[in-house]
Formats: sequence, C-alpha cells, structure tokens
Amino acid sequence: MVRHRDIRHQAAGHEIVISDAEIDRVIQRAKDLRDEPLVTEVEYRPGPGLDLLILKMSDGHRQVIPREDLQGLQSATKEQIARVEILGSGTGLHWPDLDVDLYVPSLLRGVYGNKKWMAEIGRSGGSVRSAAKKRAARANGLKGGRPRRKEVAAGD
Repeated sequence: MVRHRDIRHQAAGHEIVISDAEIDRVIQRAKDLRDEPLVTEVEYRPGPGLDLLILKMSDGHRQVIPREDLQGLQSATKEQIARVEILGSGTGLHWPDLDVDLYVPSLLRGVYGNKKWMAEIGRSGGSVRSAAKKRAARANGLKGGRPRRKEVAAGD
C-alpha cells in the first residue's frame, strides 16, 4: 500500500486531518465497488400515481424507486428532480438545485436515506389505510381476531 503522510486542510475555520488508515479504507472500498453495477443513466417519470426514478445500471438491469421514498426529494418540483447528475463514475447521484446526494450502492440495498428517515418510512407503511387492509382485518376478526398472548409462568 502506498503510504501518505497525514493530509491537513483548512475548511471554514476547522482543521481536517486524514490519516493513512482512512485513505487505505477508502481505496479498499473503491476496489470493492468494481464488481458492483454502476448507474449509467437516470430517468425521471412523473405522473399521477406514478412518480418514479429509473436507474439504468451498467449490468443492463434497471432499478425503479418511488421518488417519495428518497430522502430530500419529497417537496422538490419535477424540474428540480429531473436535473440529476451522476457522480463518481456511477456510484452517486446529485441534485444540485436541492443539495441532495444519494449513494448508489445503498440505494440498491434499499437504503433511501439516513436511519431516522428509513424508520419513518417503516412507520408510515404500517399506518396505511386501504380497502384491502380493512377487508383483511375484518376477515381476521371473523376468525377470532389476533391470537391472545399466553402468559409465561415464572420459572418456565
């Protein structure tokens, strides 16, 4: 491994130090990404009931992601969302008008934002009310509803 001396940089009154170990980790992560598909093109398809980003990948596959699931894009206009840049040879997406950056390998694993954002998506999914959910709840009710919890005796 090539050794680098600590790199120091002044940014907004703060000194930033990058060690050899951090540089080595970044280089290794870049090597690990070589086998992962990269984004070659991004298509935005807005429409009533259909608001999707379509990521065209280097391996020929496409990844379709609902725009509202992506952190930072909820209140953006269609024009702002359509102006997306591909960064890092296909490892990142950047929306300059919104100052939003998303990491493609995370998107491919279903991670559409930070932990707090992902938890909120999970909570909102459970609270969805639909005719199908209402029918399922009624059908379960006719079967006696949710099974009761059994009390566990002390010592068992």
